[in-house]
Amino acid sequence: MTDFDRSRVQWTASGDLVDHAFAVAAMEERVAAIRRQEAPELVWLLEHPPLYTAGTSARLTDLKDPGRFPVYPTGRGGQLTYHGPGQRIAYVMLDVQRRFGTDVRAFVASLERWIIGSLSEMGLAGEVHPGRVGVWIAEPGATGAERKIAAIGIRIRHGVSYHGVSLNVAPDLSHYDGIVPCGIADRGVTSLADLGRLTPLKDVDMCLRRSFEATFGVETDLVSPAAVGVAATEPVSK
Repeated sequence: MTDFDRSRVQWTASGDLVDHAFAVAAMEERVAAIRRQEAPELVWLLEHPPLYTAGTSARLTDLKDPGRFPVYPTGRGGQLTYHGPGQRIAYVMLDVQRRFGTDVRAFVASLERWIIGSLSEMGLAGEVHPGRVGVWIAEPGATGAERKIAAIGIRIRHGVSYHGVSLNVAPDLSHYDGIVPCGIADRGVTSLADLGRLTPLKDVDMCLRRSFEATFGVETDLVSPAAVGVAATEPVSK
């Protein structure tokens, strides 16, 4: 029996860099508890040390510099992507089956709208394009070429989601040079800082939280990162 309000979602942010393996273990622990109705749904904001993750559709040929950073195979959807300092990762642990039924596409579309709404608060027009999951920013000028500012990669286990989205705030964009990001070779990546938006992380977090509540029609409760689980208490110091 639950002793919490299932209509609400917990929200937390880790202040230190969090080891990828610990984060995955913490997510799996929480996903299982959500499935058993023993813990609330959760959005967990964090940063990782520099690393690459390989989704279920990753191609070995897209890893251009294998020795540059650690590569972590992961069960999320998508291909190769980069995580590192200056990138806000939002791990989203929601009861997708209860909220969206079997319509996973509707869930992914909501994640995209969430990020677009957050960017709008910061004066940027995010876009989505058929066949390219994620959120893009059109370059100013005549070419109108798009660069990716946010990646989306989720996994759903027994109706509960984990992994999530990553928004480039002010990462070292040269770290993307070691991969073909998300398997798309003819588009670049960008960040808030690269676009001239030098936004403090705490302000980005506030935009993310407001947009999440508006997009998903829920209220969130701010909790300590320790609430994520035992695994989340093992950060990697900056």
